[in-house]
Amino acid sequence: MAEPDASLLEAPVPALDSPPSREQQVTLKRSASTSFDDIHDQSLSRKRLKEEHDSHSEPDGNALIPANDSALAEQLAQELQCGCCSDLVYRPVLVAPCQHFFCGSCCVLWIRNGGTNCPACRGPSTSVTPFRALQSVLDILLRVAPHKARSERERLQADEIYTGTSMRIPAPREASPEPDINPSDFVRPCPNCVLGNPYGWRCPQPIVDPNVDPDHAWPSENGTPPGHALCGNCENLLALPSPLTTKCDFCQVSFCGINVQNRCSALAIVSQQPHGLSDVGDLIQTSAVYDVFNHNTIEVDILFDYLTAQRITPRYIYREIVAHIQAQPRAFLPLIELELFVDMHGVSAGTDPDPAAARNKICRHCATEVFLYGLRDWFLRERQKGFLEESVLSRKDCVDGARCNRQTDLDHAKQCIALFHHPTAFLIFSQSTI
Repeated sequence: MAEPDASLLEAPVPALDSPPSREQQVTLKRSASTSFDDIHDQSLSRKRLKEEHDSHSEPDGNALIPANDSALAEQLAQELQCGCCSDLVYRPVLVAPCQHFFCGSCCVLWIRNGGTNCPACRGPSTSVTPFRALQSVLDILLRVAPHKARSERERLQADEIYTGTSMRIPAPREASPEPDINPSDFVRPCPNCVLGNPYGWRCPQPIVDPNVDPDHAWPSENGTPPGHALCGNCENLLALPSPLTTKCDFCQVSFCGINVQNRCSALAIVSQQPHGLSDVGDLIQTSAVYDVFNHNTIEVDILFDYLTAQRITPRYIYREIVAHIQAQPRAFLPLIELELFVDMHGVSAGTDPDPAAARNKICRHCATEVFLYGLRDWFLRERQKGFLEESVLSRKDCVDGARCNRQTDLDHAKQCIALFHHPTAFLIFSQSTI
């Protein structure tokens, strides 16, 4: 057996369990790896940089909103702008059927200023209601981005205008036909002057057609031919003795009863419809209502809320006013003496044969005058029925009465209401239950 090499026996054999030397440790480390200490140091550096950046940055309305949420809030605010004021909609209302939305106060002001149909598309509206679903979205948006909210002053002003009730934007009213303007120097025949006309009655003094017999035609410079007048509504020529012709006992103007149904006529007083006052929406846009209440907007808003809640129409109010006036000893005579019905139309009126005579027929415009004259007193009587809220019923009558000059003062208006509007109202309504 061969003996082992002596050099191999003398060389030291490393122990399997012994730790590697420092030089070996260095060579065993990977150059691409990062120690835990290095990671900790880097995270602290990034944190310090962020804190320094935040400390030097200016405060912003979006500071507490993450970047994605801020962009979404901004985009949503753009989509929810009011079509009237172009700002974030406040207390929104929805117009049906077109589905456009606006601030409630903007919609009320649109109606008050004579706006008809939807302010955006000009389409006819059947109703305007509070848009509660959109209000919920607005509440969420303002919680995320409170800097988008209207100022407190704007909110208070809007709340004074819109009280949260449903309403209607009135459609454009039917226009009267154009007057039958005579282009020549002669008056043309009225509908009843024509032989064989469809109305079953012919004028006893027919006007000669200037195209047929110009030598016997009636010259325009001579005024209205005998037995004829101009209609108070369409302003076309009419025959005074015609069975279709009616005359208003208040303004003394005649109506043809032919051209525009229910408008070219004077009807029995209680049956007439006040001109331009079909519903509460028409009242809202009638500036004369504010004149009746001495521009006390608080009282007018209470009136509108009451009429909406009770579903009371202007025609119902008109009939109650008429019944109350007719029950007074002098009936309509005080209104005649005040000359409320003078120059009601664009045509010449007849002469009142007896101011103290009973009144039987009335035109639409004079019916509106009666309505506006008695509206305030009607609402004062209506308060006693107890349907209004306690805060409204507790308001006292102003000690200055009709002489009160503080009805435009909101603080004063919230506390009391002036009793009467017209100087002689006490003579008319002295027997009222107020």
